[in-house]
Amino acid sequence: MKQCWRWFGPHDPVKLYQLHQVGVTGVVTALHDIPPGITWSDAQIKARKCVIESAGLDWTVVESLPVSETIKTKGADYQSHISAYKSSMRALSNSGISTICYNFMPILDWTRTELRTKQPHGGTAMSFDLVKFAAFDLHILRRKNAKQDYDDQLQEAAKFAFDGMSSEEKQTLMTTIIMGLPGANDHWELEDVQSCLESYDDIDAQRLRQNFIDFLSEIIPLAEDLGLRMCCHPDDPPFNLLGLPRIMSKLSDYEAILNTVNSPSNGATFCTGSLGVSETFDPVEFINKLGSKIHFVHLRNTKRTASIDSHRPNFFEAAHLEGDTDMVKTVQALMKEQGRRKAEGRLDWEIPMRPDHGQELLSDIGGHSLPGYPLIGRMRGLAELRGIMAAHNS
Repeated sequence: MKQCWRWFGPHDPVKLYQLHQVGVTGVVTALHDIPPGITWSDAQIKARKCVIESAGLDWTVVESLPVSETIKTKGADYQSHISAYKSSMRALSNSGISTICYNFMPILDWTRTELRTKQPHGGTAMSFDLVKFAAFDLHILRRKNAKQDYDDQLQEAAKFAFDGMSSEEKQTLMTTIIMGLPGANDHWELEDVQSCLESYDDIDAQRLRQNFIDFLSEIIPLAEDLGLRMCCHPDDPPFNLLGLPRIMSKLSDYEAILNTVNSPSNGATFCTGSLGVSETFDPVEFINKLGSKIHFVHLRNTKRTASIDSHRPNFFEAAHLEGDTDMVKTVQALMKEQGRRKAEGRLDWEIPMRPDHGQELLSDIGGHSLPGYPLIGRMRGLAELRGIMAAHNS
């Protein structure tokens, strides 16, 4: 697989010249300063590509070309946002970039309740705690009808947790949840989330899925013409939050979407961390059934921990070989799929991958890295993944 590294632009603490020491050849990045619904121009894309290539690297995957809330909800400016999205696709194609990752998660792209949870070895990891999230939802956001999503036991636990928080802890929890992880093009305030939630009042999973299909029906024909590979990232975490539907959380969700809009350009971002939060996730089954449509791979691991609600587990970002997903079998299945593509003569036989997330270790600790994207933690993960690949090829 082509080994890549996510880079957040000139302000990323990890610099491009350092990536030669990491040993990757591809960069995964985006124009993170451009809000959703606005066209990425040829000049902006070429300027970023020039910076990457001047460092001796290749811009391999766009992550992400964001889908606006207007598109997800089919709001008033829907057609203008679709037009802007298509224009950005054309501009990326003009620069020779052919793989575009995106997601269709309502409002919040990624959700964690703590960015630096102390680990037994002394490092830190991102984590999600359902009680803390419920405390935010019920007592900070104060979402309408929020109590319907939590049973009495969970409501009581959330109230106890909230009452025990200091003002600073409440502010940190709110910021962690609504700001999301690095790479988000939307930057929310609490009032923004409250307002945006209203636009989903009449949107259930069926309607959101239809909106997604309508979006794909607009862009996939263009992607085919341009030779682009579009790949949807799964929901993170893969269960409902804030009363919002999730429609890309499991294998059957991907099968439904990829079969409905059946095209070589319509594919999946295979993220073992997001999908792996669900105890029903079988990575080898996913690869065996949809491997030909996996255009991009995120390899990371999560570890489920006890939760009041068994359908919404707590979890933390585990070391790459130490979580609930069997990473050895996963990588072996991906390498087998890659070999099959090469034998078929596919020009895109080499699957781009990146070591996703990572625990903060050693010199990462102390706020020297972006949450979820430490240098040392990801290097450790990549080294472990390389070992699996090397063993498979030996």
